[in-house]
Amino acid sequence: MKISQIAGWYGTCVVVLAYALLSFGILSAHNFWYQFLNLTGAFGIVVDTYYKKDYPPEVLNLIWMGIAAFSLVEILFFK
Repeated sequence: MKISQIAGWYGTCVVVLAYALLSFGILSAHNFWYQFLNLTGAFGIVVDTYYKKDYPPEVLNLIWMGIAAFSLVEILFFK
């Protein structure tokens, strides 16, 4: 298995985990760990889709990373 595939599987699992934790009320959207899981998960998917030249999910996850990064900055520096 290639490193990019491992990154993609990591990303998929972590984004789903973050969503599950949010949905079950374990984490909130304003929680550092929720946003961290989204940021690193989206990055893993971006790595995989970059090597596969699969641009729509790559763009989606770049946007997802931007939202998570912005939220992390807010959590870390403004709350």
